[in-house]
Order: sequence, then C-alpha cells, then structure tokens
Amino acid sequence: MLELRDGSCYPKALVAVNVALACVDGAIALLAFYQLMRIHSRNSHVGWTRQKVLIDLSGNVAFSSLQVFHLMIGSSNVGYFLYFVLTLVAACEGWLCWSHSCGFVLMACPEILFLAAFLLLLSFWVDLCHQAKDEEDEDEGCSPREALLEKMNKPDVNADSSRRCCSFRVLHIGSRQKVVVLVTLLVFVFMLVSAVLIWIGMGKNPIDSSVVARVYVDLFAIAVLLLGGALACYGLVLFLKMSKVRSERACSEMWKVASLATVSVLCFASSAFVALFTDIPVLYHWHRQNINVVYTSLLLILYYFIGSSVPSAFVLWVMRELPPSSVIDVIEESTTITFISDSSVMVHPQRWTAATSSKNQ
Repeated sequence: MLELRDGSCYPKALVAVNVALACVDGAIALLAFYQLMRIHSRNSHVGWTRQKVLIDLSGNVAFSSLQVFHLMIGSSNVGYFLYFVLTLVAACEGWLCWSHSCGFVLMACPEILFLAAFLLLLSFWVDLCHQAKDEEDEDEGCSPREALLEKMNKPDVNADSSRRCCSFRVLHIGSRQKVVVLVTLLVFVFMLVSAVLIWIGMGKNPIDSSVVARVYVDLFAIAVLLLGGALACYGLVLFLKMSKVRSERACSEMWKVASLATVSVLCFASSAFVALFTDIPVLYHWHRQNINVVYTSLLLILYYFIGSSVPSAFVLWVMRELPPSSVIDVIEESTTITFISDSSVMVHPQRWTAATSSKNQ
C-alpha cells in the first residue's frame, strides 16, 4: 500500500497530511473538553445532575449525558491525534508491534468512541420522537403543536440538590442509552478479538492477519453507514415534528437538526465507501509497494477529515450555546429567597406580655 522512502519513513506528502490531521483532531479535542468543563461548571452551579431540559439536538437529556457525549468526542479526537503521531514515529523507527496489532488497536479505539458518541446522539433523537408520539396519544385534548411547544419551553425545576457534587457519577440512563452502551461494548470486544487474531496470524499458522483486519474494517464501515442512515431518518422525523411548531426557537432547532443529519449522512457515507473499497483504514500495516502518494493523501483526508473531524467539529459548533442561558436564569431566579422586614408590624415585647396576661385573667 505504501512505498517506503528514506529508510522506513513515509513520503513527505503523507507526513504533511498526518501532521495536519493530528493538529485538526487536537484542536477539536481541546474544544470538546473546553465545552465539557463549561457544562460541568454550570451543572455544579445550578445543581442539574438529574435535571432534564430540551437540549437543542438531543431531546430530553440530563446534563450528565451531555457531558458524556462531549467526553466521547474529546477522547475520540485525542485517540486520532495519538494515532497520527505514533504512525509517523512507528514508520521511521520500524516498530514491529505496530505492524502486528498495536497499530490496529490504536486505529480502532477512536473510531469506536466516535461511533458511540453519535449512537448516543441518535438515541436522544429516538427518545424525543417516540416520546412526542406517546404524549400525542395520551393528551387527546392537546394538539401536537402545544405538546411539543410545551416540551421546548417548560424546564423541569425539580433538581436533587444533594447530588450536585457528583454529577459525573450519577447518570440518568434510559433504555435506549443502555442499548448504546451494550453495542459499544460488543464492538470493543470484537475489536480486541480481531487484534488477538491479527497478532496470532503473524506467525506460522493458517490465520491471515490482513484478512482479519479487512473483515473488521468492512463490518465497521457497514455499521457507520447504517448509523448515517438512521440519523437521516430520525432527523427527518424530528424536522417534520418541529415544522408544526410556530416559534423562532423551533425554527432554529429545526434547521440545526436538518443540517446535522445532512452532514452526518454525507460524511459517514464518504468514510464508509473509502473503507469498503480501499485500504486506507489499515494503512498502518504497510508493505513495500508503489502507490500514488497524491491519491493516498486525498483518500486519507476524505476518510479521516471528512469522515470524522468534520462531523465532530460541526456537532460541537451546534452545541456551543448549551446549556441555554435563559434556562439557567430561570433556575437561578426560582431559587432566590427574599426576606422583607417591615417595622410597622413589629410589636413591643412589653405590650405583648401585658396583653397576654390580661387575656389569661
């Protein structure tokens, strides 16, 4: 897949592409962790550990779940950053472990976190669509517009103040979020099994390491393609439901959902097709073969930058204003207690004692 030049190092064009991709992912990771700390600080200030509000793209989701989403995005981009940097070092140093299974593991881990983050986003969209449908069936006297508008504008102010200091420990996990956790664990186990088979296949045995890596990459690409289709379907459903609500906020959120669904479909489809029809995902396992360096560089940009960096950056940009400051102000105002002192109603202690004695007599 790659012609080794200057000993074992990559060509200069591929080195430049890897460095640029590492810088982009590092910047996205810093942005994700910055938003994570901002959300955590507001969470601790307001005490919204189990509070539910309408998140612009995520439906009814606790602050802690929003923190998990940003943590996954940030960790995924940190993994990509390490992968690009260590790929260059391993190529020049000739690390044997890197070509066997270490490179495969470091390539697959950030992809799994990226998949889990957008599966979590999909689960919130599914919750919002089905919950809105259930409420429409229950409230016969309430129109769909009023139900959705009430959900968008009415925050739940029943916060548990005793859990303000442990917002990362207490998570409100729904049934669909549990499915996301289960799918992520299954994919992670499948990746570890594939890494072990790749390591064993390097010896004298019938196992072909390249075939094992190819099978894993193809199955993962199909999963990403299905995820993009699911985001498109539920994004369309959510768009249609929001289009029935006449308000400025509903209009802005409607186009945010539509734009994120479109970006996800285009980016996920491009990366999935590159993984299915090329060897770019397993570029860590290079061979001494002549290839077109420019063509390989373009595929790297298409697979990593368009396929993962653009969706991550776009969803962070859309969620840059979360949590809404207006809802924060409502919570803060609801917890304000005002004491009013009026001297006109004060009673002199001696007069009160005399009046009480005469009454007893």
